Amino acid sequence: MAENNMREQSAARRPHTPPRRGPHGGMGPVEKPKNFKKSMGQLIRYIGKYKPAVIVVMIFAAASTVFNVMGPKIMGHATTELANGLMRKILGTGGIDFGKIGRILLFTLALYLVASAFNLIQGWIMTNVTQKIVYRMRREIAEKINRMPMKYFESHQYGDVLSRITNDVDTLGMGLNQSITTIITSIATLVGAVVMMLTISGLMTLIAIIVIPVSVLFVFLIVRFSQKYFKQQQNALGKINGQVEENFAGQLVIQAFNREDAVIKEFGDTNGVLYESAWKSQFISGIMMPAMNFVSYLGYAGVAISGGMLAIQGKIGVGDIQAFIQYVNNMKQPLSQIAQVMNQVQSMTAAAERVFEFLNEEETELTVENPAVLPEDAERSVRFEHVKFGYNPEQVIIHDFSADVKPGQKIAIVGPTGAGKTTIVKLLMRFYDVDGGAIYLNGRDIREFNRLDLRNNFAMVLQDTWLFSGTIRENIRYGRLDATDEEVERAAKAAYADHFIRTLPGGYDMVLNEEASNVSQGQKQLLTIARAMLADRKILILDEATSSVDTRTERLIQSAMDRLMKGRTSFVIAHRLSTIRNADLILVMNHGDIVEQGTHDELLAAGGFYADLYNSQFADEEE
Repeated sequence: MAENNMREQSAARRPHTPPRRGPHGGMGPVEKPKNFKKSMGQLIRYIGKYKPAVIVVMIFAAASTVFNVMGPKIMGHATTELANGLMRKILGTGGIDFGKIGRILLFTLALYLVASAFNLIQGWIMTNVTQKIVYRMRREIAEKINRMPMKYFESHQYGDVLSRITNDVDTLGMGLNQSITTIITSIATLVGAVVMMLTISGLMTLIAIIVIPVSVLFVFLIVRFSQKYFKQQQNALGKINGQVEENFAGQLVIQAFNREDAVIKEFGDTNGVLYESAWKSQFISGIMMPAMNFVSYLGYAGVAISGGMLAIQGKIGVGDIQAFIQYVNNMKQPLSQIAQVMNQVQSMTAAAERVFEFLNEEETELTVENPAVLPEDAERSVRFEHVKFGYNPEQVIIHDFSADVKPGQKIAIVGPTGAGKTTIVKLLMRFYDVDGGAIYLNGRDIREFNRLDLRNNFAMVLQDTWLFSGTIRENIRYGRLDATDEEVERAAKAAYADHFIRTLPGGYDMVLNEEASNVSQGQKQLLTIARAMLADRKILILDEATSSVDTRTERLIQSAMDRLMKGRTSFVIAHRLSTIRNADLILVMNHGDIVEQGTHDELLAAGGFYADLYNSQFADEEE
């Protein structure tokens, strides 16, 4: 059975997450970042909206750096004045002019205060811009999720998507906040330091700047070598997040099947990859600082020797040597910062590529030109006409499905596992589009409707219950957000959920926890049925809606369902054939085709495939 095989393959990939999460897919291989330049270009275009603010940040950062760079030269004048004053005192020709030195120091203090003010302003602006970018990116990811086709959720691990929303966006935000201003200030400091050094001595400047190409070469080699490990680290982090979440949520199943060792081994393998890539990337990037320091110390030695010789010759002052050494240190600092930022840029770009990959995923077309519209009060008929479909083009699930459903009819779809029953419902709701044939709603091809308008005609109750963290009242009201409290309680009574709700602490205001584990599986099912009743849609889809309740409750639910389905077009997928005896039409499916159709009595009298299914369930009971 093609669908059964597909489900088994999908289940092997699918994380053991709680049913309340809704449909989600399996864990495919995490794609690695493919193009560093392309990702950086996408990121630059993405933040283009904030270009004016970034330009202001650049101006303030450059201004702050200019004032900072001027400080050592002016401080050098104070040192020179102090040295000259001491010499005058020794020679008896004068003394130290403390007034002049004080004025120089005050002027220097004013420079540093202005530089600090500029730096504070640019930091505030950049932080604000970065948080706006992060906010926008998270919002777009959240909106993107609602526009993505169902096949994405059935083929991807949502733990990896969660990692993109949290870890990758955080990495991107931190990188943007720190790297842009650091690069600007580092370059400005480097250029400013070189200019100020040239005003002191060309020879000393030449000796000092020789270290720059050597340092750049070190940075280039180390960055190039470590980049692949940063990519591996980011990918492994997304994978390990998914494993942790699925293992935490699936502890009941894991322990029931004694799969602890296998889970630990799988986690250990992924953790090992993360460990290897993390320590290699950090270790290799950590080599930068010792290498830079070694080159810098060589530059210090050359500057000290040449500066001493020039001072003896009287070509420069003592304060100039002090200022020059400070500039050499200032030149070393931006080089170190650039080296550090390059590591951050790598992580940031790898994270950005993962986020943009997600944002560029194929989307579901939600709207069409000149969409079809049905009257609100009109009854709904459905017609399947030679429908053909396969999740994969080479693996057809539905071969040639045709059925004509009159308004108000109760249609039961039965058949063995993998026959294609649930697939029919997915096609009807346009979670997938047919590969051949067509499905008509009131005579209009469902592809002529906007998807949201189409789905407004349906209320669905699934075997896998989905409840969110919130009150019971809020979960029921999810079916119709404008419903009053009285309507919510009336729907709960109709679903025979009112009694157990009132016995819970807080009643309708009891808060379900994250996994909705503070109510039983059967109670969850009753709440989803109440939600569907409250929605009050023209077409009902019940996919094993009573599979999680006991026999007595099932009969009560069945009675409520019969009242609910009266006057509405209903599709009931059932393995318990006792629940669909009163169906107007039973479609018996096998291998993606209808092999029999008719009422319960007609199909039993025919003694065919349906009779065999029914008798296999109830032969012992009837005896």
